[in-house]
Amino acid sequence: MNGLSASDLSFSYGKRTILSGVGFDTLKPGQLTALIGPNAAGKSTLFRLIAGLVQPSGGKVYLNGTDLASVSSRERLKRVCFMPQFFAANAALTVFDVVMMAHKQLRGWRVSEQDMQAVGHALEKYSIGHLAEAYVSELSGGQSQMVSVAQALVRQSETYLFDEPTSALDLRHQLEVLHQIKTAVAERGAIGMIAMHDLNLAARFADHLVLIGQGEILAQGPPNEVLHSPAISEIYGVDIEITTGPRKDLLVHAYPS
Repeated sequence: MNGLSASDLSFSYGKRTILSGVGFDTLKPGQLTALIGPNAAGKSTLFRLIAGLVQPSGGKVYLNGTDLASVSSRERLKRVCFMPQFFAANAALTVFDVVMMAHKQLRGWRVSEQDMQAVGHALEKYSIGHLAEAYVSELSGGQSQMVSVAQALVRQSETYLFDEPTSALDLRHQLEVLHQIKTAVAERGAIGMIAMHDLNLAARFADHLVLIGQGEILAQGPPNEVLHSPAISEIYGVDIEITTGPRKDLLVHAYPS
């Protein structure tokens, strides 16, 4: 079956259990899923397991019918593109350099005129053309996140995992980046997952929500269904009210419990 799914994933750091028997239903190509949950819920760990950066103590991840544990690290890197929460790159490189490296990853390092044009186009498309010659050490937190998103989207993958890609951005750039990610996932027929905290943005941009808390999946499904789940209030420790805005979008209102 096409899509991304996980079953019975478990992971611990020493004696501390992070994930326990985590599984989610098949995420469909062309759709964007928001992975929501409080801090320390296990969102980043789940992404690292899917990407193959850490190994589970049990469980499986399947991508388009393939058990990802059965493929090489190189093949997994090609099929699963992971944008971590924190940007890391050689400080002596420019923005153009790091996006070029992402573009050429696993494709050889000889740079052609076509590669130069492709990267230049990507920088403009993702609104960072003005940063092309800036060194990554000079970037603000928000600029670093926008560069990280461009590094991910310049690659052609079956699955894209974004770990809080808008946490350092102002509202306009949050909307811009989420629109870019959603559009790319839909146009490429890829699987997209975003870990995020803002439930209103999740409701607005995601086709599907997965709620994680205390190392377990607590709810999953369409935004309207998950946001009305009692588990939302319980795991965040607040009272939540859902209303419909003037554009028929869901609005999440949270109050101290």
